[in-house]
Amino acid sequence: MTVAKHRLFVWLQHPTVLDHQLIVFARDDDYFFGILHSRSHELWALRMGTSLEDRPRYTPTTTFETFPCAWPPGREPAGDPRVEAIAAAARELGAKRDAWLNAGVPANVPGASGDSPSGADCSKVPGMSKPRTLTALYNARPVWLDLVHRKLDVAVLDAYGWPHDVSDEKVLERLLALNQERAKPVA
Repeated sequence: MTVAKHRLFVWLQHPTVLDHQLIVFARDDDYFFGILHSRSHELWALRMGTSLEDRPRYTPTTTFETFPCAWPPGREPAGDPRVEAIAAAARELGAKRDAWLNAGVPANVPGASGDSPSGADCSKVPGMSKPRTLTALYNARPVWLDLVHRKLDVAVLDAYGWPHDVSDEKVLERLLALNQERAKPVA
């Protein structure tokens, strides 16, 4: 969604009818899914995006098109352990979110799992009763979700070559510097 409290990305299956408020990224790799969910991308999106009333707006021209990934899109080094670490953390994030979202779905539904990601009963977390939506999940932000996001953020910071304890402001400063460096005309 372009306007939402949280910047959430999901995989869509064909056929899907999309609304004009949805932004689609034509990529099918876990590395890119991880970059979109990283703290670095979230900080950039909140700073560079606009807002509607009190809700942040994800604007592709100011948010996505200007975001300097660790490597320019499509030029990620194949087989690089940093790319693989981001992809693995993104797969874990997706699997755990899906498991939580599908809790209580009969086992005979393909891809459904009634197990909570951490082995704990997520329905006992405040705000986690029903409905099970990504917004409800991110509003409550259970420990298991925070931990998998931290793992993803560490992998992304490693890809940039930045320390794990870098402040939000320093992340933004470094992203801006990288953005400006890449925007320079090639001589």
